[in-house]
Amino acid sequence: MMHHGEYKVVGGKLVVVDLDTADEVITAASLNGDFFLEPDDALEDLNAALTGLRTDASHSTIRDAVTARLREGAVMFGFDADAVARVVRRALGHATKWEDHDWQILGPEIIPVVEQVALDEVLTRQIAKGERKPTIRFWDWDESAVVIGSFQSLRNEVDSQQAEHHGIKVVRRISGGGAMFMEAGNCITYSLYAPESLVDGMSFADSYPFLDSWVMEALAKIGITAHYKPLNDIATAAGKIGGAAQKRLANGAMLHHVTMSYDIDAEKMTQVLRIGREKISDKGITSAVKRVDPLKSQTQLTRGEIIEVMMDTFAQRTGAVRAELDEKSRQAARELAAAKFDTEQWTARVP
Repeated sequence: MMHHGEYKVVGGKLVVVDLDTADEVITAASLNGDFFLEPDDALEDLNAALTGLRTDASHSTIRDAVTARLREGAVMFGFDADAVARVVRRALGHATKWEDHDWQILGPEIIPVVEQVALDEVLTRQIAKGERKPTIRFWDWDESAVVIGSFQSLRNEVDSQQAEHHGIKVVRRISGGGAMFMEAGNCITYSLYAPESLVDGMSFADSYPFLDSWVMEALAKIGITAHYKPLNDIATAAGKIGGAAQKRLANGAMLHHVTMSYDIDAEKMTQVLRIGREKISDKGITSAVKRVDPLKSQTQLTRGEIIEVMMDTFAQRTGAVRAELDEKSRQAARELAAAKFDTEQWTARVP
């Protein structure tokens, strides 16, 4: 059988592979693309490294075979062994591209924040069971809340007295990362639910800019030049505008979500969140207030208008169509919120 795969390295070059296989083994390989490789005949090493591998070889097996076979002193420009492994896995059908999936967009709908985080678990598990098409969902809410990461300490991250004083509910989500300060209309949050094959072989660090390349394009359309600041911060020249978090389930589904500040009250945020000096020690700033630069200060568009640009851009990039959240999923989220996410046992699981 013949197989063809393509992969555009984030910030790098296009890598293409053509494979022949027989009896579940790669019998011939031809890597090509607009990358650079020195010396020229090192390409023979890459092709030879792939020949003889099983068609079900893991990403790490392919990557290590390429690394081991590449001659001493050879240099790869615009791609690397991980990129080769990724394009081979794509050619063999183990890794997927955006356009391989039939995407849906769920627009903003006012839902309590505790049910929002419950929906993240419900919809991700639906992906794992094959009950849902890959989906991007934009949040909306009409309350004040802090959403802490799965592994954060409740008392170390949140000033409970200030949270109670300001009427702010504290909720814990299933993904890692930092706290999200969420008042009605103050930020833009979306969740992406997809098969893990979309990020096959990618580290979390590599997958963040890959999964959010479309949103960088959307921001550029409204005059905002943004970039990823490792590991998971989205920033502009003026400062941080958001952050991402991710959860990969053992059954092959992935949750990726982002929160970007639109019109955040940074003073109140620092009263409620315990953002210490250690947290910002590597940011080159002395004040947590100065760390955040809301989107509203960089554009004249309303929050709703920015979300529309984002949804349109995602649709253009992926072919996604707009859909409605079904009542069965809403009810499942209500029940999961009551049983798990709205309980002290879950919220204070890391005291």
